[in-house]
Amino acid sequence: MQNLTIFLSIIFLFEIGFYTICAFQWYSYRPSRVIFHYAKKKWHLRFFFVPIAIFYGLNFLSFNAQILLLALILLNLLNVANIFFWYKKLDKKLVFTARIKRFFIFLLVSGALGGILKNSLNLGFFPLVCALIFALFISEICEKILFLFYKKKAQKKLENMRDLIIIEITASFGKTSIKNFLFDILKDDFIVYKTPRSVNTLGGLIREINENLSSQTQIFIAEAGARMRGDIAEITSLLSPQIVVVGEIGAQHIEYFKTIENIRATKLEILSSKRLENAFCHTSSRLENTDKITIYDNQISNIKADLSGVKFELFDIEFFAPILGEFNAENIAVAIFVAKNLGLKIEKIKEKVALLKSVEHRLQIVPNPKKFIIDDGFNGNFNGMSKSYDLMRNYSGRKVLVTPGIIESTAEENRKLATIANEIFDLVIVTSAINLPVFKEKIDEQKLIILREKSQLVQVLSEQTREKDLILFSNDAPSFI
Repeated sequence: MQNLTIFLSIIFLFEIGFYTICAFQWYSYRPSRVIFHYAKKKWHLRFFFVPIAIFYGLNFLSFNAQILLLALILLNLLNVANIFFWYKKLDKKLVFTARIKRFFIFLLVSGALGGILKNSLNLGFFPLVCALIFALFISEICEKILFLFYKKKAQKKLENMRDLIIIEITASFGKTSIKNFLFDILKDDFIVYKTPRSVNTLGGLIREINENLSSQTQIFIAEAGARMRGDIAEITSLLSPQIVVVGEIGAQHIEYFKTIENIRATKLEILSSKRLENAFCHTSSRLENTDKITIYDNQISNIKADLSGVKFELFDIEFFAPILGEFNAENIAVAIFVAKNLGLKIEKIKEKVALLKSVEHRLQIVPNPKKFIIDDGFNGNFNGMSKSYDLMRNYSGRKVLVTPGIIESTAEENRKLATIANEIFDLVIVTSAINLPVFKEKIDEQKLIILREKSQLVQVLSEQTREKDLILFSNDAPSFI
């Protein structure tokens, strides 16, 4: 009977561990972010604190062995059902990486040790929390050891690629667009590798270098993201790029950095590269032109954007790209600067720019015979989002906005964005509760629809939209936000 009770306790440990490691993966395995910056704190109550309190309550109550066993069976069944239906609705599932698999092995070992400890010390309860903390602690130690090993391996690989040109890009927003535009301009003249999707952390870059960077590569284009001071410096120390890009700096992730000055100082850590030859920087960096630094955005003129694309002038030449959004003129322009620096002729660059394709989920037109659908799901800053709204202003039909607002920014920026949205759109569908008070304040009640669950979106769109409507998906927040 006692062994069966321990077995049920270990099963319960895995249930709690599953929720915990989901939260850790979402928030980059940083306990401080899981504790202090978690968007859905009620989930911690529902899937962690309340179940654990019930578990310990059952163990401390004076039940006989049979009743305790039945109570644990019932608790496990209810908790599994609770987690199952919650997990089923998530749009960002747990990715079973090697790290996650190792964690569950450590969790099994700590659960077994907990059972042994309970029996040997004749404890009246299973040390559930201790077992979970032990598994997280051992997992973290293991990952740090592996991290150092893989980091040294990546450094050695880069050192051996002596002719490799490395371009590092950082910004509060627009990093991925700049990276993709630059890649498309360079790819026919060089052997170029760019980091996939939005891989921009030190760990992600180390993995890409070790697993996917070919020794034949001539140019490596990498994004650098940050959540705290020193993050960009660490990436720059690893890559030691010859060329860097500092895009627009704004209030993105302000809750981590507290001030714009902290964000700016972190982004400018990129200039610490020991091999730096050229830096192309946005005016928001507050730097000035020098022998190595070029301020690029103040050299662009006559920007015109509509639903066919964007035109602008640079080096007294007019460029056109079939890319939506006025703000993309700056992203394309800095790619032009870098390509020119690498030796491409300006006329050839102009031809390449005219063939650029939309970056996935960034003002990307989605083919649909009945409705005009634009996917701007990866655009998550005030500048880009507000300009994309202005782009829709002159559309003759009904305009529908689907958005959670700006994530990890200030309430004031969300108020300004909601005010613009209220002027332009006929219907505003809010997909996250995080900015809901602002939307309720600024959006007319008759045009505001609030989704309690993102799974309702398809049904709401089918009921509330009609033929020839323009539907803009603006930013996207996973359900854990």
